[in-house]
Amino acid sequence: MAKTSSPKGTSPRAAPARAWQRMLSGRRLDLLDPSPMDIEIEDIAHGLARVARWNGQTKGAHIFSVAQHSLLVEAVAQALEPSLSCTQKMIILLHDAPEYVVGDIISPFKAVLSDSYKAVENRILAAVHLRYGLPATVPDALAKLCKQADRAAAYHEATALADFEHAEAEKFFGAPRVRLPNLEALLAPQTSALAEIAFLSRFRALETELG
Repeated sequence: MAKTSSPKGTSPRAAPARAWQRMLSGRRLDLLDPSPMDIEIEDIAHGLARVARWNGQTKGAHIFSVAQHSLLVEAVAQALEPSLSCTQKMIILLHDAPEYVVGDIISPFKAVLSDSYKAVENRILAAVHLRYGLPATVPDALAKLCKQADRAAAYHEATALADFEHAEAEKFFGAPRVRLPNLEALLAPQTSALAEIAFLSRFRALETELG
């Protein structure tokens, strides 16, 4: 068969860029149009346990993972607001779930990026919420509490693991309003396998409580 040629001055149409990621579960998650049916908590736990906070610039033999950070944020949020419902705890635990796909972009780099990455994150997070029966949009009061807990967690991580001075960390993240009795254990960097198990165990406990 004779080859067809493109009209003079034009080039062949390029194939569309791949916009999905294959997960170990076998799912293919479309980053631009994520389906709740392609979300698996095992993929989330596996990915978050291997994503490093602070770009890996932390003390210890292991990274401090986003999976551990998520557990820390939920614990801080509960200390700040003991009356949180199980649904609210689940929302906070999963607040960084999109990072199992897009990674953890540090704040200084976010400052030089456009908001396009945030739109991708928000679509993935909405798909995660729908997959597990959570509201697609987080109520403002809960989003504010989650942000407060996130900043408190960042303060503790910065001073305990990333060599920030306390005054410097307070300047960037504010002073935490609570201090957890098990804070040292929550800040101890773990192997990815242990972090994955811990995150998945906490999710399963909340899932069981939700019924």
